Amino acid sequence: MDKVLTTPIDESVIRTLHVGDTIYVTGCMFTARDDAHHLLLHAESQGEKLPLEPGKMAMFHCGPVVEKVADGWRVVSAGPTTSARMEMFEADFLERFGTRLIIGKGGMGTRTLDALQRVGAVYTHFTGGAGALAARAVRRVPAVYWLEELGIPEAVWVFDVEHFGPLTVTMDAHGKSLYDELELTVNKNLEAIHARIEEEE
Repeated sequence: MDKVLTTPIDESVIRTLHVGDTIYVTGCMFTARDDAHHLLLHAESQGEKLPLEPGKMAMFHCGPVVEKVADGWRVVSAGPTTSARMEMFEADFLERFGTRLIIGKGGMGTRTLDALQRVGAVYTHFTGGAGALAARAVRRVPAVYWLEELGIPEAVWVFDVEHFGPLTVTMDAHGKSLYDELELTVNKNLEAIHARIEEEE
């Protein structure tokens, strides 16, 4: 049975998740790439009142493709951006805003992993190249912020989604990272291959 999390997501629910779990999300999420991270952190540090509450939504590393329609916006495609681009911001972002769920691709670094443990949050992987699938889960676009300043890909888009996924938990709130485990496995396999080559020479 699919595990569907509805935003806002409580920390106690997040801490029940583990690397390898598959989940879906219903509720509100916002997009945030490099410029949006920088802008939100700067605004918060200056004491500005933000037009959204990042701690109550899932965060999606995404630069969507959208089109203007009569009643607002329609999401054409919403594929994930490579999350490593946000590593320099993410730990501070999690600490300041308390966002519980990150959606992206490619994984993140040790600073983010440490912050996930402290805050009680998870990083989830959404398959790259499936932007049209993601767009189908978007019921509507309630708001977009800093569109003129940042442009469409970097603006902060708020999506109302239903059964968004599947998302695989690849970094959890217990200090586990699927990427670290994969790296260990790859290194062991490489060592075994090198040893076999040396034996055959």
